[in-house]
Amino acid sequence: MTDDFNTVSDDDLNAYVDGVLSPEQRARIEKWLERNPARAEEVRQWQAQAVELRAHFAGYARSDVRDRALLSRAAQGDNAQPAPDRVAPHLGRRMRAIAAGLALFAAGTLTGLYAPALLTADTEIRPIAVADSLPRQAQSAFLVYASEVRHAVEVGADEQSHLATWLGKRLDHPLSIPDLSSLGFSLVGGRLLPVNGRAGAMFMYEDGTGQRLTVLLGRNDDNRETSFRIDSANGVETFYWIDGPIGYAVTGEVPRELLQQVADECYRQFEKSEATKS
Repeated sequence: MTDDFNTVSDDDLNAYVDGVLSPEQRARIEKWLERNPARAEEVRQWQAQAVELRAHFAGYARSDVRDRALLSRAAQGDNAQPAPDRVAPHLGRRMRAIAAGLALFAAGTLTGLYAPALLTADTEIRPIAVADSLPRQAQSAFLVYASEVRHAVEVGADEQSHLATWLGKRLDHPLSIPDLSSLGFSLVGGRLLPVNGRAGAMFMYEDGTGQRLTVLLGRNDDNRETSFRIDSANGVETFYWIDGPIGYAVTGEVPRELLQQVADECYRQFEKSEATKS
């Protein structure tokens, strides 16, 4: 990476999207993007594509202790391959394109070969996979959009009624937008985004210092269980729960106690809204 502030390559931008830069390098890229709005919009689209890909495959993610053992042996061997976080940054965009193509191919192939099995044996574990994927998707969306200045939301807080109606129709579920002013957060706005391969909604809030948090909603027709859980990843925390056909996730880089208060308030207001409309 060059030290010249005025020179930013596609390799640099892909490394930024893939999250493999140091804080100093990220700051340099972000300053450059502020001066180059056209490229900033392009990068935002790459980030959104990455979020969609993660969301598409999140329900199928699995891990095994043997995976690390295999990677460790490969790293020690004569023909060791580079670790994932050392792959050249310029491969990022190409890999995302390849992954998108493979997703379409795999979807068609697996539907024909394994549809009966997916509709029988795997039906019982699918709700668990969906619930476990929710915080990952919420955290990815938070990281992509919370740092945005101009394009953080699609519809601003000044059109709150329209925002609730529009996203409610896309989720096929009536929505009310939580009021978090009692906790020091005001609504920035919201946007449509994919959650578990279907239309989902995200509301963004901001306090007086500019600290942001998000509330993500996505359909979860296979599960009727309500339970609070918490998930942490790289300093980003998420409280999430499943309530009837909708999954909810509150995400932010704020103290856990405050985030829990926000989640409790969202839960209370969503429950009150459901009771009023039923």
